[in-house]
Amino acid sequence: MEIGKKKSNIENLLKKLKGTREEEILCQTEELYDEIKENQSVWYEKSSFTCPSACGQCCKNFEPDLLDCEADYMAAWLLEKRPEIADEVSKGNFPFAKNKGCPFWDENNDYHCTIYEGRAFICRFFGAYGSRSKTGENVFKPCKFYPSEKLAEHNPPLSHRQYSQKEMQEIFGVLPPLSTDIMEKALVLNPDNTKTNMLRDILPKAVNRLKWLLYMAGAEEKSENETGAEATDDTGAGAVCLVEEI
Repeated sequence: MEIGKKKSNIENLLKKLKGTREEEILCQTEELYDEIKENQSVWYEKSSFTCPSACGQCCKNFEPDLLDCEADYMAAWLLEKRPEIADEVSKGNFPFAKNKGCPFWDENNDYHCTIYEGRAFICRFFGAYGSRSKTGENVFKPCKFYPSEKLAEHNPPLSHRQYSQKEMQEIFGVLPPLSTDIMEKALVLNPDNTKTNMLRDILPKAVNRLKWLLYMAGAEEKSENETGAEATDDTGAGAVCLVEEI
């Protein structure tokens, strides 16, 4: 299955959930994740302002809180790409449970995030998204973990302060994408979901819920296949078998 022209990261799972409301929400969530990536690529290209390679300090002591759609997508990605970890998470066991922050942050991995393609909205926003001021203006502040010496090397030099829309136009010639615009779209996916929950609390429930939905989808498909086979059986053996079982 494809999201637009891009192959989905959870293609096999989406096929199993085809035609369900869950499939729709997962597809829409992935479309928003793709929109973030596309918007960030424009900002990175034109501003030349990117996070230092293998930094990950923003995740070290930070545990994200998730909307239902984020938890569902993270659960789906784990079931698709890391089923053994998904099984452990369903029991409340996380691979890096001793971390003060995200339980998927690996200190010994240069890229740190072990669920990168399945990560939450806030994780995707860090370092490359602006926000709206009280007056509605697009504003941007470099991540507090961004090395001061790297900011000073920029032409013109930058610092850890908030930059106005006018300043960004003059310095970068482009404005960063807005996280608020994406989150407004995310909240529409499930209007009944009005609050977030910490990753450690909501993700095991999301994994178990998806496992149950996949089980039910498989059982329904099996039932339909068996019914179809019986309907096309010229000998009537299928119908007789059912009668005998009753």
